[in-house]
Amino acid sequence: MDALVTGIHHVTAFAGNAARNRRFYTDVLGFALIKRTVNFDAPTMWHLYYGHASGAPGTLVTHFPEPRAARARHGGSEIASLTLALRSGELESLVAKLKHAGVPFARRTMLDRAVIAFEDPDGIPIEAEEHLDFLQKEAPAEIARVTLAVPDSRETCGILRDIMGFTESSRDGARTRMVLADGGSGRELDVLHAPDLPPEPLAAGTIHHVAWRVPDDRAQSNAAEALARAGVAVTPVRDRQYFRSIYFRIPGGVLFEIATDGPGFAVDEPADALGSALCLPPQYEAQRSLLAATLPALE
Repeated sequence: MDALVTGIHHVTAFAGNAARNRRFYTDVLGFALIKRTVNFDAPTMWHLYYGHASGAPGTLVTHFPEPRAARARHGGSEIASLTLALRSGELESLVAKLKHAGVPFARRTMLDRAVIAFEDPDGIPIEAEEHLDFLQKEAPAEIARVTLAVPDSRETCGILRDIMGFTESSRDGARTRMVLADGGSGRELDVLHAPDLPPEPLAAGTIHHVAWRVPDDRAQSNAAEALARAGVAVTPVRDRQYFRSIYFRIPGGVLFEIATDGPGFAVDEPADALGSALCLPPQYEAQRSLLAATLPALE
């Protein structure tokens, strides 16, 4: 069957201190801060987008920082980790940056791939690995995959296979790797069978959702129809200014989004100045002064 999506568009998480979050993702991991906006559903909270300087889908890791948020405890029915794809030869450069920043790390082998494992300042588990088939050569890193910890991996893999078009590529114990057609970074998803892990509340350090990309509105509508035919409840389309989104939960409780590639991040500021100013959707423009004074400092 044809896949509903073409790969990962972005991953979104909760964070604590906003300035600390910005320093880690820009100074240590080397991402550009490409959009300073607000959580469209809670506008007194930042929504920070990190990725390639162009804002290319597939390179995007986004955060909702909340300085009063408790630190997350990780459990089941959640996105358990984020894996980044680096260009060949870049893994040791990342190790040097982690050492310089005092970030502990470990070397592991996961499904026959060498990875560096560490945590961001809020405790999000992150891995990094080199990809020979790196898709976007200009980016410092892009998303290789996420890992889902779910109570029944067979049920979760079933919807990924039968509805979304993934196929199983490998398995090691409780971990199953699912891939979309053509493989490569951003087209993988690991499912971890974790029936004994209870769900934990959302907090700083929780990955809230993974967004999968489609090229346009028609492809998104087709995906929504296919999910609905399979009995999956899907939200109406939501305009996120830089893309349009639909949301649904898969068996196991994890939240998925399907986001369009366009219109992109240059709709409200110059392409060569992305992330340089506070950008607001039209519904909050009248509150600009109040929101600018309320949002935590990023420096």
